[in-house]
Amino acid sequence: MAKQATQAPLNRDKVLAAAVGVADAGGLAALTIRSLAQELGVKPMSLYHHVPNKEAIIDGIVDVVFAEIDLPPADADWRTALHHRAHSARSVLRRHPWATAVMESRAHPGPATLRHHDAVIATLRRGGFPFALAAHAYALLDSYVYGFALTETALPFDPQDAAGAAEEFLAAFPADAYPHLAEFTREHVLAPGYDHGAEFDYGLELILDGLARRLAAARAG
Repeated sequence: MAKQATQAPLNRDKVLAAAVGVADAGGLAALTIRSLAQELGVKPMSLYHHVPNKEAIIDGIVDVVFAEIDLPPADADWRTALHHRAHSARSVLRRHPWATAVMESRAHPGPATLRHHDAVIATLRRGGFPFALAAHAYALLDSYVYGFALTETALPFDPQDAAGAAEEFLAAFPADAYPHLAEFTREHVLAPGYDHGAEFDYGLELILDGLARRLAAARAG
C-alpha cells in the first residue's frame, strides 16, 4: 500500500533513505523506481528529479551505508583504529545485508565512500605501512569483513541460536557416516558458551597479528 504523501518537499536524501528501507526489507531485487515511489507515496516520474536511474540510486545507498560505518579513530594506533572500523563495518552490514555484495562495485563512488577509503589509507600510512603493504592490508581486511558479513547473512539459522540449529543438524543425518562432523558439532558447537560470532574476533586478531609482523619486518628491512 502506498504511503500518504507528506507536505515536506521531496529531496535526494529522502529518496535515498526510503531506498535503503526498501532494500533492507526485500533486497536489491525489490528496489525499483516503482517500489520506491510507492514507499514515498509519490508518482514514479517525480523521482527522476532527484535520481536519474536505478544505478544512481544504488550509488547513493551504498554511500549511505559507508556513511554509517565509523571511520577509524584518528587518535588511536593503527591496530586499535582498524579493529574499531572492522567491528563497525560488520555491525552496519548486518543491518543492511544487501549491501555487502555491492560495497566495492560502484564506478561512481560518493563522498562518504571516498572519505572512508581515504581515512583507512591514512590510518595505515600513519602507522608506518609502506604503500604496497598498505594495499595488502586494506584488501585483506575488507575481504575478511565482507566475507564474514556475507556468511552471517547466508546462515540458515539465527547465530544466536546456533545450539538449537546444531541439534536439528545432528538429527538430520547419520552421525556414523560423518563422524568428524558429528563429533565437532557435539563437542564444540553444543558446548556451553559457544558463540559463532566470536569467530569474527579470532580471525580479525590473526590478520592484525600477521600485519603487525609484516610491518615490523618492513621497518627492519
